[in-house]
Amino acid sequence: MLEDRATAVSSPTQWPAAYPKGYAVVDVETTGLARDDRIISAAVYRLDERGEVEDHWYTLVNPERDPGPVWIHGLTSETLEGAPLFADIAEEFAARLAGRVLVAHNAVFDWQMIAREYARAQREAPVRQRLCTIALSKELGLPLPNFKLESLAAHYGVVQQRAHHALDDARVLAEAFRPSLAAAAAGEVRLPLLECRPLTEWSDRPVPRQPSGGYGGYRPGSWRPSRKRPSCPYPNPGRYEDGKHLKQGMRVAFSGDTSTERELLEDRATEAGLHVASSISRLTSLLVTNDPDSGTSKVVKARQFGTPVVDEAAFGQLLRDVEPADE
Repeated sequence: MLEDRATAVSSPTQWPAAYPKGYAVVDVETTGLARDDRIISAAVYRLDERGEVEDHWYTLVNPERDPGPVWIHGLTSETLEGAPLFADIAEEFAARLAGRVLVAHNAVFDWQMIAREYARAQREAPVRQRLCTIALSKELGLPLPNFKLESLAAHYGVVQQRAHHALDDARVLAEAFRPSLAAAAAGEVRLPLLECRPLTEWSDRPVPRQPSGGYGGYRPGSWRPSRKRPSCPYPNPGRYEDGKHLKQGMRVAFSGDTSTERELLEDRATEAGLHVASSISRLTSLLVTNDPDSGTSKVVKARQFGTPVVDEAAFGQLLRDVEPADE
């Protein structure tokens, strides 16, 4: 049962007529970030037009492959073995999304994962618009130290009980979205709604299961020549510091095998406003490698220059909360 967090912001008597008539607050946990990664759990809180909770729903999903970063989401191969396939829950999931705006934190990620699962099931998700709570927080000018879900939750006094558990993340987001929606309505703020277009670029290449629930038992399926990327428009703010956030303009280099196809990983870094570097120098902000003890030239130079090093899973989390460049 959600606590009535929305009382912190009084609901306006005159509700904007242009606002949506219902919302589906969604969170999905996945095996990773690539086109061939799969959903392993999903949760939906349905809210009415004013943000009042109607019901909630949660399911595990058998991805038929290695579950990915178990240390993040806690779902092992054994846990997911008897779970339904996505095709088995597609109809129920669709019923909870139908006719509503999909609301998520970093909504483009959740939407893309959902849309690809429906494409695999030869269906189409009944969603036409999405709303990202990061974008809404910016529209409202909330005084947040960063745009992590935990910071948004703390702003409204919402207590997280099980981080990276789809049901609890959806609950926390719903509790934080309700007062945000009320504040937007009171201020007649235009909601940052974006169109949801069905996706078709997905892959079903075989991925071996890992008995230990490990991450990294699969590798890119093909080699493609590198392509020229647009230059980063932001100045380099310096090195990444452990425990802090990445900032637009930081120079990031990659070394060794990655579970996500390298080109996709670099694309996401570029889209986040980072500078993808092909080599290591004293100006490099961060090196991403799954094998920090290897003797590759990049790892060796990173040690020489004191360049911070993180693994791919940690980098994936950091990508969700990249700070904007200084104005």
